[in-house]
Amino acid sequence: MRSSNTNPISSLPNRVICLGEILYDCLANQTGQSLERLKSWTLYPGGAPANTACALVKLGTPAAFIGCVSQDAPAEALLQLLANTGVNTEGVQRNSKPTRQVYVLRSDTGERSFAGFKEQSPDAFADAYLQAQYLNEALFIEAEYLVIGTLELAYPHSRQAVFRALELADKYWLKIVLDVNHREPFWLDSTAAKPLIQQLWQYVDFLKLAQEEAQWLFNTSDAGAICHRLGSLEGVIVTNGAAEVSYCISEREGKVIPFPVTVTDTTGAGDAFLAGFIHQLCQRKLSSLSNPDVVKQIITYSCAVGGLTATTEGAISAQPTAQEVAAFLRE
Repeated sequence: MRSSNTNPISSLPNRVICLGEILYDCLANQTGQSLERLKSWTLYPGGAPANTACALVKLGTPAAFIGCVSQDAPAEALLQLLANTGVNTEGVQRNSKPTRQVYVLRSDTGERSFAGFKEQSPDAFADAYLQAQYLNEALFIEAEYLVIGTLELAYPHSRQAVFRALELADKYWLKIVLDVNHREPFWLDSTAAKPLIQQLWQYVDFLKLAQEEAQWLFNTSDAGAICHRLGSLEGVIVTNGAAEVSYCISEREGKVIPFPVTVTDTTGAGDAFLAGFIHQLCQRKLSSLSNPDVVKQIITYSCAVGGLTATTEGAISAQPTAQEVAAFLRE
């Protein structure tokens, strides 16, 4: 389904498919408080794959979102946001389950943590029921990259859809980008997460992890060590908030310190970072990744996109345009 919008990007063939969840982040209005002591929340559209799709379009790279949403009014608002941004929504499925809302706590420094879904089970929401047999294969024919996370592995239906998408990506020669984005409250059985995530290594071309995810999965946060251990990857990036980013791309290893910014809300900053990285891959030839200076420029650009997103509340509304990133880098 597509809604009319004036973004010229939406009329171009999508170069990137982002598959997974779209939801509302219920962001705590008070910082430094526990879930029990909080008095109010503000709802912001989110979900890592949807965040990345929107950020890509704002940077100028056409993107499509594949996921499953409810038939309720909150879902209509989310789809309208995607359409207004210019994201292709032809791959979106619908069902009668409610739209997911996840409660997000904020520290006094703006760092966020996920507090779950109150009394509802993690599998009670529409996105958990993405159906493999209804994936829009036509979207894969024209795309160059498939971006996936790991949260959809938590549920049987959406798990099948992830592996079907990987089959289609292999059929049409898409590069696979995995953002681990592990969130324990989403899992019915947290012990199932690691072995299911490890099944993805054989498909992945580029891997992005947060430092704590790298330690959890590999007992190291060194991107080069992870890349060499897995053997078949073209690149690994390990982020750590405001601390240095470790990367190994086409065997070019290095570290970049993110730009200092005034942090308001870090929700979605990692998703924007990933969008900046993929946008740069689309702007350059993959053969240029053999140049260490080019690789460092790409990671630096990604840091700028992520940093700017953290300066304002909301994962999608805070995302910068390509012009804003360019102005920030000039300064």
